[in-house]
Amino acid sequence: MTGSKQSRRMSRIFRENGRTLIVAMDHAAVFGMMKGLECPGDVIRQVREGGADAILTTFGVCKQFSDEIGSMGVILRMDGGISVLAKERAHLRLTFGVRDALRLGVDAVGCMGMPGSTSEGETLHYLSALVGQAGEWNMPVMAEMLPGGFENPAEFWTSEKIGHACRIGAELGVDFIKTTYSGDKEGFRLALQQVYVPVVVLGGSKSKDPRDLLQVISDALEAGASGVAVGRNIYQYPEPRKITAAIAAIIHDRASVEEALKHVS
Repeated sequence: MTGSKQSRRMSRIFRENGRTLIVAMDHAAVFGMMKGLECPGDVIRQVREGGADAILTTFGVCKQFSDEIGSMGVILRMDGGISVLAKERAHLRLTFGVRDALRLGVDAVGCMGMPGSTSEGETLHYLSALVGQAGEWNMPVMAEMLPGGFENPAEFWTSEKIGHACRIGAELGVDFIKTTYSGDKEGFRLALQQVYVPVVVLGGSKSKDPRDLLQVISDALEAGASGVAVGRNIYQYPEPRKITAAIAAIIHDRASVEEALKHVS
C-alpha cells in the first residue's frame, strides 16, 4: 500500500477546500437509547441530503446502514468498553482493531486522547498504539483531544490547554483532531497556529437556538478550524437535514450566520 490510499480516504472526509462537516453518531455505544437516534438510517439519509461529508459512528451502524451511508466518509469509533449503566465508570480502552475497520471499509478510525485527565495514561497509550496499527495500512486516525477529559471543563477547556492537547495529538502522529472550541477566537487562533494537522471542533451540548450554534461554528472557522463534528445539535434537531444544510452553508459556501439561517426557517 502507498500513501495515496490514505489520501483517497482523507478526501472522502475533507473536501478540496480542506474543510469538513462530520456528524457524530457514536453516543449510543455508551448511552444506549438516545433521543434522535431511534432510527439511525433515517438520520443518516437526512444528513447526507443536507450536505454532510462524513459521519463518526459505531461498528454496528457501519454494518447495518451501509446503503444509507452511501458515498459519505466514515470514521469508526475504536474505543469504548464503558456504559451509562455501570455503577462505577471504568477507563476507556480500544475495543476494535484496524483490521476490523478495514473489513467495514471505513475511511478513518478515531479514539479519545485526554491529557491532564485521570485517564491520561490509558487514552494516550492506546491512541499511540492505534496510530502505529493504522500506519501499517495507511488508515487515517482522528483523535478527540480534550484536555482534562470531561472532568473539569471550566479549568481545562481554555485556548492554551486545548492547544497543548491538540499539539500532543499531532506529535503522536494523528492525521486530524476533534476538540472543543474555547470561545476565545484570538486565543484559539494562536493555539491552532502550533498544530500542524487539521482541527475540527465538536458541537458541544444541545443548543436551544440554532443561531447560537451557527455563530459558534462561524467563529471557530474564522479562528482556523477546518470544520466541525456535530452530534446532538444535528440529530436531536427537529429536522436534521435542514440544520445540516445550514452548517454546510457556513463551512463550504462561507455563508454568514444570517444567510445560513434561511435553511432552517
